[in-house]
Amino acid sequence: MKTTPYEGSQRRLRFRRLPEAFAVCRFAAEAPVPGWATQGAFSSITRSADELSIVCSADRVPDDCKTELRWICFKLEGPFAFSEVGVLVSFLAPLAKSGVGIFAVSTYDTDYVLVREEHAGAALEALQAAGHELITAA
Repeated sequence: MKTTPYEGSQRRLRFRRLPEAFAVCRFAAEAPVPGWATQGAFSSITRSADELSIVCSADRVPDDCKTELRWICFKLEGPFAFSEVGVLVSFLAPLAKSGVGIFAVSTYDTDYVLVREEHAGAALEALQAAGHELITAA
């Protein structure tokens, strides 16, 4: 089997689990950003020519919104320089090997990785087995 240069990456990362549940919402490309979307400790708004995608606290989303509910969010402890290669792939490879799908959001300083709530246990197990460290609140 052919391997990629990043397969088996040994980079160990520290990460936190954000305390709330999240939703991933989809709107038409020209839709305005709803006020409820930016409330909470973490949200991400991405507009493209095809859609408006919003990641936000699940408890803020109205019932009539097209959404995928109940995601948990892992925040990688950055910041990471733009010149660093393989940061995200080293975190995602163990999840992929365990069959855990993800939704990733990158910011200037770091990356956030969302997994469906029902896969939280498998995700944590895979990440810790790969040597990544879960930071818990003191």
